[in-house]
Amino acid sequence: MSSALAPRQQVPSLSRLGWLMGLYAENHARLQRLFEPLDLARGLYRSQAGEGPAVFLAVSERHPYTMEMGLSYDLTDPDTGLPDPSASLRLYRDTRQLEATHCYAGRRWQDVIGIDAPPRRVLDHRLQMNTFLGKWLQYLAEQGHGVATLRRVSRQVPAADSPGGARKA
Repeated sequence: MSSALAPRQQVPSLSRLGWLMGLYAENHARLQRLFEPLDLARGLYRSQAGEGPAVFLAVSERHPYTMEMGLSYDLTDPDTGLPDPSASLRLYRDTRQLEATHCYAGRRWQDVIGIDAPPRRVLDHRLQMNTFLGKWLQYLAEQGHGVATLRRVSRQVPAADSPGGARKA
């Protein structure tokens, strides 16, 4: 009977870091298809699609190899006054990767994993943040957000003290 079975092929497994780097690449492709950020100047952009809340994209820094951005809905956490949800993003132009460096969805990262979290817990949190970002970007595209709905609303970029930085000036 064992001679009738096809030989098993070993599928290479990804390390957790490899998985995270893959998420970064997928998120870059999603954001590029959605808003084409490489073509955007510094400033605050707003996208309105249908009846849902507006989305803000703040392009705060443009460097030769990276861009710093913030993404948020036009919704505010009633307790903190911060945009909720929101994400701080770093786009790596040369490697075509997009990293969610901070996410705020009701709680700050310090409240979720603690200040002195071990490296494994930090990596787990980065995986969660970037998985969330990928799902959020996919949802925004499904809701009709995109280059056609994105409008520049200000040359001013909001203060850096708000997570995501994507708040009305």
